[in-house]
Amino acid sequence: MGSKDAGSRMPANEAAEVAAVDLGSNSFHMIIARPEDNGLRMVDKLRESVRLAAGLDADKRLSREARARALGCLERFGQRVRELPAGSVRAVGTNTLRQSRNARGFLREAEAALGNPIQIVSGYEEARLIYLGVAHSIADDEDRRLVMDIGGGSTEFIIGEHFIPREMESLHMGCVSATRRHFPDGAITEERLRKAEIAARRELEPIADRYRRLGWDRAIGASGTIRAIERCLRTNGWTDNGIDRSGLDRLRRTLVKAGHVDRIKLDGVNADRAEVLPGGFAVLMGAFRQLGLTRMEAADGALREGLLFDLIGRIRHEDVRSASILAMARRYHADADQARRVATLAEYLRAEVARDWSLDGDTVRDMLGWAAQVHEIGLDISHSQYHKHGEYIVRHSDLAGFSREEQLVLATLVRAHRRKFPRSAFRDLPEDWQKPAMRLAVLLRIAVGLHRARSDEPLPAVDLRAAGRKLTLAFPARWLDDHALVEADLGEEAAYLDTAGLRLHVERS
Repeated sequence: MGSKDAGSRMPANEAAEVAAVDLGSNSFHMIIARPEDNGLRMVDKLRESVRLAAGLDADKRLSREARARALGCLERFGQRVRELPAGSVRAVGTNTLRQSRNARGFLREAEAALGNPIQIVSGYEEARLIYLGVAHSIADDEDRRLVMDIGGGSTEFIIGEHFIPREMESLHMGCVSATRRHFPDGAITEERLRKAEIAARRELEPIADRYRRLGWDRAIGASGTIRAIERCLRTNGWTDNGIDRSGLDRLRRTLVKAGHVDRIKLDGVNADRAEVLPGGFAVLMGAFRQLGLTRMEAADGALREGLLFDLIGRIRHEDVRSASILAMARRYHADADQARRVATLAEYLRAEVARDWSLDGDTVRDMLGWAAQVHEIGLDISHSQYHKHGEYIVRHSDLAGFSREEQLVLATLVRAHRRKFPRSAFRDLPEDWQKPAMRLAVLLRIAVGLHRARSDEPLPAVDLRAAGRKLTLAFPARWLDDHALVEADLGEEAAYLDTAGLRLHVERS
């Protein structure tokens, strides 16, 4: 989520156009498409070289100049998508924003410029989206594919079949970072290329054996760097089909002969790409050598296309996040019956106070339901402090479909579902999630408490009312008389919430 209202989501699937924005470490991209029954029809593409990674200083803070370049680009992108319905634009930041220590302040300005929320995704999620984009851009077949995407600050490697990624890694090397590290003054020598390639091979070494054992039938490159290299080899007659070792060797000699990025004059490589070509070339050559590649084809699809297909899946209620939560609950042996009981009651309580507590919308509803499904996964580690174990699992797991902020919200709800109410934890959330998440946590706590008996015995009709920081929970009088333990639990819960500045009042109706 970004600075938009926590309940916003695209209304059904009525939007005539959808858009994806990729805030990459080197370039920002935006594509706009029209949903059709059998997929998407691309109607517009925009790209600007922003060089965000080049603006990251030694303290991992974005410079004023880099921020200005980025905001100017997003303002121009925003002019194109500002009139699209809420929820029809998905924008993500990648490696540079993952590293940046002042990313949150920048994101507030960036969202205002774009007019839409921006999420920072993990390297794992970036890899999944890249594979999704590539898989939709090539013919579906029985081949196992190795997909490689060289970004500005990270490079993703994915092995998959059809539309399903099987193995994913995001490594800390990219065309911008490698160029800055090994060619800081732009000079290109054989020795510098050799050291840059060795550095890439060292980064790949921990995963190379596992990837080679899994194997693949086709190697596919998905980034602007790889497409530029493939186009260069083909345009200059150095390859007949795709990227191969012979063509790369000829490009290497040409780069050394040029001697400096300013003197790179290659058909198929524009000036912006030439600035980071030495680093990108070294990363690609390192992968060829370390993985034993002989040939790679270039695909048009990448992260932004994957974003669009993932967005369409959410609109059509095929949200991979729900599958991720179900898989996590199963992996950690969560009690599915108890999770169902808690989720059902929590959703009932949310609906009761949705208007008064501003908890309308699919986004908050889904987050509460997901939290209910995994609130007990920490029990698989230990009963003692299991809510804290659960928080750790959710916070640090690779959850397909979730942004970093969404995982943080989910982890906080799991942490807050029992015992002391951790009010300070909510201050670490994005500003627009702080109040909704705190309120969802209260509802989850009540639902968990009322189902403490872990029984399918039906609960009575309860009435929940909200007014600011006060909740009033009304029960049939005789039912509470017959369930003294529940009344005692609610009294304890009221004490926990009171220390957090929240009031829970229990009534007999």
